[in-house]
Amino acid sequence: MRRRRPIVKTESAAAPAPAPVRPAPPTTAAAAIARINPFVFGLFGALGVLVALTLGGILTQLATVLVYIGFAVFLALGLDPIVTALERRFSLPRGGAVAIVVAVVLLLFAGIVLAIVPILVTQISNLIENGPQMVEDIRASGWYQDLTAQFGASFEDATAAALDFVQDPSNLVNIGGGVLAVGTGIAGGFTGVTIVLILTLYFMASLRSMKKVAARFVPAYQRETFTGLVEDVSGAVGRYVIGQVSLALVNGVLSLFMLSIIGAPVPALLALIAFIGSMIPLVGTLSASIVNSLICLIVSPVTALIAFCYYLVYMQIEAYVLSPRIMSKAVAVPGSLVVIAAVAGGALGGIAGALVAIPVAASIIIVVQKVLFPAQDRKVVAPDVIGR
Repeated sequence: MRRRRPIVKTESAAAPAPAPVRPAPPTTAAAAIARINPFVFGLFGALGVLVALTLGGILTQLATVLVYIGFAVFLALGLDPIVTALERRFSLPRGGAVAIVVAVVLLLFAGIVLAIVPILVTQISNLIENGPQMVEDIRASGWYQDLTAQFGASFEDATAAALDFVQDPSNLVNIGGGVLAVGTGIAGGFTGVTIVLILTLYFMASLRSMKKVAARFVPAYQRETFTGLVEDVSGAVGRYVIGQVSLALVNGVLSLFMLSIIGAPVPALLALIAFIGSMIPLVGTLSASIVNSLICLIVSPVTALIAFCYYLVYMQIEAYVLSPRIMSKAVAVPGSLVVIAAVAGGALGGIAGALVAIPVAASIIIVVQKVLFPAQDRKVVAPDVIGR
C-alpha cells in the first residue's frame, strides 16, 4: 500500500505591514519659498511694501486729475441720451450731435458767467465806494443803538476794534493775501471747469468705442451680457443726470422770478446758488434756500422772511410732486437706499461723492438684478458635498 505523507499544519503567513505614508512632496512654489534665504524673503517683502507706497503716492498726486476724469465721464454719460436722441430724431452723425450739445452747454455756461460776473464786479465796487457811509448808517441805526445800550461798552469796543483793523494800513497786506488766495482759487476753479469740459467733449465723441474696447476685456461668450449691462448702467446714470438737472433748472428759474419780484439783491446770483444747490441730493436745496434767505436780510427782514416762506413751500412741492415724477423715470432706487447712498457718498467724497452716490447705487442695483440674481436662480440643485 502506498504510504500517506503526514499532514503538517503550518501557521498562516503574517499579513505584510502597511507601508509608511510619506507626505506629499511640496509644490514647486512652496519648495522655492522654503529654499529662499530669510534675508532675501524679507528684502522682497520690503520691496513690495515700497512699491505699494509708491503707487499710493502716485494716486494721491493724481487725485485731482482722477476727479476731473470722473466728472467728465459722469457728464458724458449724462449727456449721451441727448446726443442719441438728436441722432435718431434728426438723422445726424454722432459728431454733429455731439457738437450741437457741446455748443449749447458752452453757450449756457458763457451766459451764466456774463450774467453773474458784471453784477459781482458792480456790487464789489459799490461796496468799496459806499463802505464808510454804510458803517455810519449802521452806527446810526436803531438796532445798533439798542445793542449798544444792552451790552454797553463791550459791544462798542468790539465794533471799534473791528473797524480799526479794517482801517489799519498794516493789515491791508493780510487782507490782500486773503483776496489773492480767493482769486487763485477762482482761477483754479475755472481751469478745472475748462479741463472737465474738454474731457467731456472727447468722452462724448468716443463713448461707443470706449464701450467696445471695454467689452474686449471680457471673454467672448460673456460679451453680450456685459454689453447689455454696460448699456443699462450708462442709461441709468444718464437719466439721473438729466433728472437732477431738470429739478435744478426748475428751482433756478422759479427762484429768479420770485427773488426779482420781492426785490432781493442780485437775484441772478441767488438763482445760480439755488440751481447749484439743487444739484446736490437731499441737503442741497435746503442749504441754498437758507443761504439765499440770509442774503435777503441785506434788503430787510421782511424780504428775508418772504424768501424763506417761498423756499419752504417750494421744498414741499419738490419733495412730493416734482421729484417723484421726474426721478422715478430716471433711476429706480428705493428711498432708504437714496438716503444711505447720499450720506455715505458725502462722507467719503464730500459734495462730489454725494453727487455721484445715487447713480452708483442705481448701477449696483442693476448689476445685482442682472448678474447676481440670475446666477442664484440657476442654482436649483444643491451641490454635492465632498466626502458624502
